[in-house]
Amino acid sequence: TCQVTYPLIHYTRNLYNPLAYASASMRRFLFFVSCFGLFALIAITYAWLAFPPHIGRTDHVSSSSLGCREDNEGSWSIGVFYGDSPFTLKPIETINVWRNESAAWPVANPVLTCVSLTNYGFPSNFVAGPFLYVQGDTLYMFFENKNPITMQGDIGVAQSTDKGATWKPLGIALDEPWHLSFPFVFNYNEQIYMMPESNQIGELRLYRAVNFPLTWKLEKVILQKPLVDSTILHHQGNYWLFGSDHSSFGHLEIWYSATPLGPWKPHKKNPIHNGARNGGRAFLHKGNLYRVGQVSSESYEKKIRIYKIEVLSKEEYREVQVPFDLETSHKGQNSWNGVRQHRFDVLQLSSGEYIGLVDGDRVTSGDLVFRVFLGSASLAGAITLVVLLGFFLGILNCIVPSTWCVKYYKGKRTDAVLNLETTSFVSEQLRRMCSRLNRVPPFLRGLVKPNSTFGRLTLGLLLVLGALLTCVGISYINGGSGAVLPYTLKGHVSQFTLATMTYDARLWNLKMYLKHYSRCPSVKEILVIWNKGPPPELTELDSAVPVRIRVEKLNSLNNRFNIDPLIKTRAVLELDDDIMMPCDTIEKGFRVWREYPERLVGYYPRFVDETMSYSAEKFARSHNGYNMILTGAAFMDVGFAFGLYQSEKARLGREFVDEQFNCEDVLLNFLYANVSGLVKAVEYVRPSLAIDTSKFSGVAISGNTNDHYRKRSKCLRRFSDLYGSLSDRRWEFGGRKDGWDL
Repeated sequence: TCQVTYPLIHYTRNLYNPLAYASASMRRFLFFVSCFGLFALIAITYAWLAFPPHIGRTDHVSSSSLGCREDNEGSWSIGVFYGDSPFTLKPIETINVWRNESAAWPVANPVLTCVSLTNYGFPSNFVAGPFLYVQGDTLYMFFENKNPITMQGDIGVAQSTDKGATWKPLGIALDEPWHLSFPFVFNYNEQIYMMPESNQIGELRLYRAVNFPLTWKLEKVILQKPLVDSTILHHQGNYWLFGSDHSSFGHLEIWYSATPLGPWKPHKKNPIHNGARNGGRAFLHKGNLYRVGQVSSESYEKKIRIYKIEVLSKEEYREVQVPFDLETSHKGQNSWNGVRQHRFDVLQLSSGEYIGLVDGDRVTSGDLVFRVFLGSASLAGAITLVVLLGFFLGILNCIVPSTWCVKYYKGKRTDAVLNLETTSFVSEQLRRMCSRLNRVPPFLRGLVKPNSTFGRLTLGLLLVLGALLTCVGISYINGGSGAVLPYTLKGHVSQFTLATMTYDARLWNLKMYLKHYSRCPSVKEILVIWNKGPPPELTELDSAVPVRIRVEKLNSLNNRFNIDPLIKTRAVLELDDDIMMPCDTIEKGFRVWREYPERLVGYYPRFVDETMSYSAEKFARSHNGYNMILTGAAFMDVGFAFGLYQSEKARLGREFVDEQFNCEDVLLNFLYANVSGLVKAVEYVRPSLAIDTSKFSGVAISGNTNDHYRKRSKCLRRFSDLYGSLSDRRWEFGGRKDGWDL
């Protein structure tokens, strides 16, 4: 029958014993409240500690902004490349373009992001699919802008007057009730036309500029087909339209006409089954015609493909893939184009130089949905664990009411009715499963018996497992894709050189250090200052960026600040090889330094008072202020800082550093303070996490803390005599709006 025998008897007995029934109900209630309350507290605490809100992201979108939200289609942005030909293009950071107004020394890719649009008042989740249009010395970039309100693509436009280094968003050039992308822009008969993708309405439309670049009018519908990624090229007196039918995703089709306005006739070879979808505008180079392609799939290939068109006529078409490899980073998700690219447009400027625009993504399509699914599954697992634990403890019983049965019959139950209640019914299967749960074998109940040692251990393990599932679920849902993004300033990102000083006994530290920090988004190069012993071979080191080892003749701490003309960035992060911090912390420090390049910006504050006794950070916290930043983890202007340190003024200080084999960081602080006067010379950024790896390797330089502090106190007194005291300066914690110095 549909009655559950054991639970029903248990339930019926409790009806005759109201106190027992109330006690059981209270136990169930307390059990659920305590378990779910514990896991909820763990979830909130973990989310608060691991994923703090990005408050005060200066020149970044605020958490309340509509733009730059996670999007299931990806996190696309656009970069610029330069070269002598379409096949020798290099990213903008390699040619060392500097822009003082945005503190970009050098300018680095990407040059256009969702932040660029959102901060100009045009909310955007991502930008992709760029096309160039050149008017004299002014460049216009047309691109797909993912609108976070309508969740569809609009066509945006940005302008550059410095050959593509800086882009000013002008607005939305074209907005229709349907999705738009792939804004192919071209000239014909002294008119400017745009042919965007609009396959959602099954048409290929041609627009004409009425007031370039922001006002466009529909000229005509040139094909009644749901084409994607369509371009037009002029060849041997005809215009050729290349596109792919959305219903046969990836199969290239060709049409030809005497004008871009049509009428268009299909090529005899359609569909070109071996042809990849268009990935941009076709181009002519050294008399050869090339087509830009991409892989035919929804997730897209990592690389753009280039095909040389060998035959193009009304009867024949033949192309062959040629070698083409745009320089990409090895930083994976921490690079703007580390996962995939799918649009490429290249033009030759009046100077003869080629400029290329490429879009890139750091995540794959569907990443957001996949993470939400995994996170929800983990949380569901934690809830299921609580329910099963309730059954094992005998606190919970499952009763299936008779009215849930598919063939429940309220009248007299005859044999005919009973025959209808078969095991094939879902309700009957549910009834049987619940009955088995209620009759948990005694040995299982014994495993979680609270009054036994083994039972308490099992309960503890189950609670730990539930807490772990909860944290994993929060990680997937609230933790983002795991990518670390650089912080922009006035629309630009930039790069810095990472410098560290070490020797042979600390090779283990160095290898771990390089593997981690070389993946940080804004690191351009790592300089290893080798003070003692034989240096390692570069092949022994796992690094995503170039590593240069500078072997010093003398083992001196002053080597840290030796002038090095091979450093190509203005910013240098001096970072000890035994300090491990998250890349996001490094990126925050770099962003703050770009605001205050005249200061030492670092992560370890100290306060020096009139006693001239060196103390740890706790002393600075107790005085709610600091006047010194340790350069074992600090950003600085390489020209200013190194030049100051190697100046004649600093000669006596350097000699004292060699004498004590200590205090090079203290000396630089005194030199900065001496030059700046009473103006603030140091800036603090609080690290979210910092680990001293020398504790694990047993090769800490300052093993004796008391002796180390004694030497540094001696340095404070000596440098005060030489360069003036620091005790008359104190800068409070929490003075900045971004909250990064609390």
